[in-house]
Amino acid sequence: MAANSPLKLVIGNKAYSSWSLRPWILMAHMHIPFEEVVINIYSEAGKRAMRRHAPTGKVPVLYDGDTRIWESLAIMEYLAEKYPARNIWPRSRAARAHARVLSNEMHAGFIPLRQQAPTNFRREPGRIALDDAAMANVTRIEDAWANARRRFGRGGPFLFGHFCAADAMFAPVVNRLYVYDIPVKKPTREYMDAIMALPAWIAWHKDGAAEKWRNPVYDNL
Repeated sequence: MAANSPLKLVIGNKAYSSWSLRPWILMAHMHIPFEEVVINIYSEAGKRAMRRHAPTGKVPVLYDGDTRIWESLAIMEYLAEKYPARNIWPRSRAARAHARVLSNEMHAGFIPLRQQAPTNFRREPGRIALDDAAMANVTRIEDAWANARRRFGRGGPFLFGHFCAADAMFAPVVNRLYVYDIPVKKPTREYMDAIMALPAWIAWHKDGAAEKWRNPVYDNL
């Protein structure tokens, strides 16, 4: 990313940090220049660094000069205000409201799937067994994606036609469904393929797979 940009995005390990992926892929796809700082969030030094960047001790954190924003969804809202021409949210009021609803649902929910199938860009695809609660999450996600595509997605392959913040919020789920070989319907897989074909996705995946930092708990799933 551009070294001279006033924006700086502090993120965690690209192999595992789902919350870091969300604003990163949005900014990279929409060609918003930024400097990235990558922290190994599983090391003691990394944990100290995160506490210096945010009162929550977590990443991502966006810096815009003296302004500091933590939490992925808050970062996206800030960027939507700063770059209104980028259409970070859909243009129509109805679509924009629906995109925000889905983004908040993702922000707060799907805990069983998150716990049982953590994001891992180093993992080779292979099926694992999920319990009923996690599979109910998958069913809800598929229904949410299909409904958004049916109502608002006719202009392109993404949830609301063009790639937007809602797609960025669900990007880690695409990784989970893919690397754990979770059975999905054909329209779901078509949406996943569209996300995984993005240059920004490919760049993140390449960096994550090449990282030397390891989380043995995730890598042994």
